[in-house]
Amino acid sequence: MKLHLLDRSDLRHKSISVNRNKYKHFLKVWHYHEQLELVLILKSTGTRFVGDNIEQFREGEVILLGKNLPHMWLNDVAYFAEDNKFEAEAISVHFKEEFMGNGIFTMPELKPVSLLFERSKRGLKYAGDLTEIISKIEQMMNLSDFERVVKLMEVLHLLASHKECTELTTTGYSKVFGHTENKNLEKVYSYIFDNFKETIPLDKVAELAHMNTAAFSRFFKTVNKKTFTRYLNEIRIGFACKMLLEKKYSITDICYESGYNNLSNFNRHFKSITNYTPSDYIKKHLSD
Repeated sequence: MKLHLLDRSDLRHKSISVNRNKYKHFLKVWHYHEQLELVLILKSTGTRFVGDNIEQFREGEVILLGKNLPHMWLNDVAYFAEDNKFEAEAISVHFKEEFMGNGIFTMPELKPVSLLFERSKRGLKYAGDLTEIISKIEQMMNLSDFERVVKLMEVLHLLASHKECTELTTTGYSKVFGHTENKNLEKVYSYIFDNFKETIPLDKVAELAHMNTAAFSRFFKTVNKKTFTRYLNEIRIGFACKMLLEKKYSITDICYESGYNNLSNFNRHFKSITNYTPSDYIKKHLSD
């Protein structure tokens, strides 16, 4: 997947942009932008890509993305059929950290929101009772510009205090992607996401980072707190977990679709990363 910088030009004269997007399927664009993004999925299912995280998504999902964090919602295959009668619908709210003015979030009363912005650099997924949060996000569609600012502050307050919240990306990924001096690593991550189903030679990704293999291995482990091989396997197993939960494919098919050339190797890595065998993983999540 080629990474795209999207120009949110509608925010040049506004602090907040609120859109209700309705398509046959969401756009297949792996992208990032300087605005934070709050997403409420109203309809459809598929795979959510946020940084180095790959998970299944469904209706009712609330996600907060920090600035410059790559992401994409990819609908299931059925949504791309010519006779598709499905709909993909979501509300997206884009805003800059300083939408209330420079310095306001340094106020002691707003420290929780400031901390929320910092945590959002890794992408945040919310669970539990989201009724009030969802209601306020939906209300933003029909408000004046001033009222939207007030309502967004209410939503951010709720998000900052909500207990059931999961950080999506690894610490290393978010730290690297936030620094412009590591633009070469953007090429590495994009290449991995685009080719994780294939064999990825270490010398190839090292070349993309303009390093020799030894230097790249040391650097990658320093910034990601894991080896390149471990990182690649986590991406593959994350994709495999998504396919397992779809219940459309056999474990053997998923093994090969995830980039492994034999079942024993796949099972070994799956157990190492999830602490479950593929069969036990299915049983656990079907019983939850």
